[in-house]
Amino acid sequence: MAEVAAKPRGTIPAIPEFEAYEPYKYGAANRRSPFEPPVVIVDRVQNQVRTLIRPPTDHVKQPLELFNIGSLTMVGTLARNQTYWGLIVDQEGVVHRVQIGDYMGTQWGKIKRIRESGIDLEEIVSDGVGGWLPRPRTIEMLSDNQ
Repeated sequence: MAEVAAKPRGTIPAIPEFEAYEPYKYGAANRRSPFEPPVVIVDRVQNQVRTLIRPPTDHVKQPLELFNIGSLTMVGTLARNQTYWGLIVDQEGVVHRVQIGDYMGTQWGKIKRIRESGIDLEEIVSDGVGGWLPRPRTIEMLSDNQ
C-alpha cells in the first residue's frame, strides 16, 4: 500500500474550451430532398394502353347506385340452397338485399363475391385521360363495436 501511495500522482488536463454552436437553417425545405431519388414524370397519355373496360350502359339502375359506396354498410348475409345474399343498409336506414351481379355505388360497382364478413365488388373509375380502370372495393360487415 505504501508503495502505491508513494508513486507520483498524475494531473488531470483542463476541460477544453468549445465554440458556441450556431444552428444552420436549411433554406431549401420546399425542394426535393437530396437523399431521395429524383421523380420521373411519365407522360400517361403516350404510354397508356387502352383497355376495353367501359361503364355498363345496358343495365337498369338499381336503388343502391344512388348512394356513394362509402355511405353503404353491410349488416348481414342470407343463404338458401347455395345462394348467398348480402344485407346492405343505405344512409337513409333502409335495408337492401343484394346478390352477385348486382350494382351498387355511384362508380358502377358490380358485386363479385359475398362472404360472411364482407362483400367484394369491382368499380369502374375514370383514369383521368379519357379511359376507364377497374378498382376493387370491399364493404366489410358492421361489427358490434360500431
